[in-house]
Amino acid sequence: MMQTRQQPDTWLKLTEVARILGVHSSTVRLWSDKGILPTHRTSGGHRRYLKSEIELWQESTRETPELQPASAMQSAIGQVRMQIADGRLEAEPWYQKLDEPARSQYRTSGMTLVRGLMTYMFGGESEAASEAYALGYEYASRARRCGLKAVDATRAFLFFRNILLEAMINAYDGAHVPPGLAWGKMLTKMHNFTDLILVNLLQTYQTLEEARL
Repeated sequence: MMQTRQQPDTWLKLTEVARILGVHSSTVRLWSDKGILPTHRTSGGHRRYLKSEIELWQESTRETPELQPASAMQSAIGQVRMQIADGRLEAEPWYQKLDEPARSQYRTSGMTLVRGLMTYMFGGESEAASEAYALGYEYASRARRCGLKAVDATRAFLFFRNILLEAMINAYDGAHVPPGLAWGKMLTKMHNFTDLILVNLLQTYQTLEEARL
């Protein structure tokens, strides 16, 4: 009796996996770093993926229930407030340069970012662009009023962006959403939105500086 010869598995590059899953390469890199995707490393440190593992992962996550944005936001709001109150904000070098009125303004920034993200989650692309512009302008103008340089304005935004990202990940984890496409969609949307804010922040800061000269 002739034995069937098993076909060798195929190794895929990161860009090939992104094309198969229909996501951006940066999303695949993020999923890999967080252990969401099964990943292997070459001797040179490059990421490689077995096609059979990616197909199995894709099939197993196809029916994964998604956490509703409103539910995730409610959980994130509470966690952001806790993160702001636990002393992490006071330890930031840029925050230590501020007087008390300015510190009070910045303590509201996390909540503003959460509300902006909620608008983006429920709205369309036009609403996202408008919200990102408004938030970028707010962070830039506040930084200048408080005497912060552009680099410190960026650090301030990244601080709040990172605790919001951390809060959203904890919300998905707490809701027992299995790692998969639901996580990927959330992370991709968050990064796209906050990247827009950061670009608008830097552009606004530069425009305001040029107008002063």
